[in-house]
Amino acid sequence: MCATGTPMIAPSILSADFANLAAEARAVAGPGPGRADWLHVDVMDAHFVPNLTLGLPVVESLLKATDIPIDCHLMIEQPGRWAPPYAEAGAHNVTFHAEATDDPVAVARDIRAAGAKAGLSIKPGTPLEPYLDIVRDFDTLLIMSVEPGFGGQKFIPEVLAKARAIRKVIDAEDLTLLVEIDGGINADTIEQAAAAGIDCFVAGSAVYGAQDPGEAVHALREQAAAARGPVD
Repeated sequence: MCATGTPMIAPSILSADFANLAAEARAVAGPGPGRADWLHVDVMDAHFVPNLTLGLPVVESLLKATDIPIDCHLMIEQPGRWAPPYAEAGAHNVTFHAEATDDPVAVARDIRAAGAKAGLSIKPGTPLEPYLDIVRDFDTLLIMSVEPGFGGQKFIPEVLAKARAIRKVIDAEDLTLLVEIDGGINADTIEQAAAAGIDCFVAGSAVYGAQDPGEAVHALREQAAAARGPVD
C-alpha cells in the first residue's frame, strides 16, 4: 500500500518571487538534503482556470537557470496543441488536465514523443474511475487537493481516497506510475498525504514562505518519510 523510494518534494514557483525566479530556483538547488527533486511550474491560461500566470518563455528561461528537473503543470485549454512545446523545450514532466481534452492518451503520446514524461491531472471533484483504464499510458498522476487556479488554498482531505485507490491499482498491477499531489501541502497536511501513498508533494508557500526554503524542503521530505513508514 505504501509508495516506494524517498518522498519527492516539488516546490511551486507560483509562491516564489516572480522578479527573482533564478534566485528562487537556486534557493532549493542544494547540494544536500535541502535540494528539491523537481521544480513545479504552474501554467495558467485564464480560460481553463480564471488566473493567468506564466508560459513557455519563462519555462525556457528557468531551464537555463537551474539543473533541477522542471515539472510543468498545464492548467490550460487545448493541451494537445500547447503541451508538446514544453517537452521540446526540455521540461522533465509535462502534466495536463483530464478535463481539458477528449483524447488524453494522444496528448500523452505527443508529450513523450517530444522528450518528456507525461502526466495526467484531475480536479478535486473529478472521479478517478473513468481514467483507470488509461493510467498505464502516463508516467505521473497529479491529484489536485485544491481547486486549480490560485495558490494558498486550503487542503481538501477527501481527495486522498483517490490516492489510496490508485495506490492499490499500482501495487496490484506493478505499475511505474508516480502519484503527485498539489494544493495546500504543508507541515500540517503532508503526513496524511504521505500515509495515503503519495510519491511527490508540490509545496508552494510552505517552501517559499519559509525563511530557508532549502531547509523547508528537507523538513517536509523528512515528515513525509516518517508518516509513510518503512518501505518494503
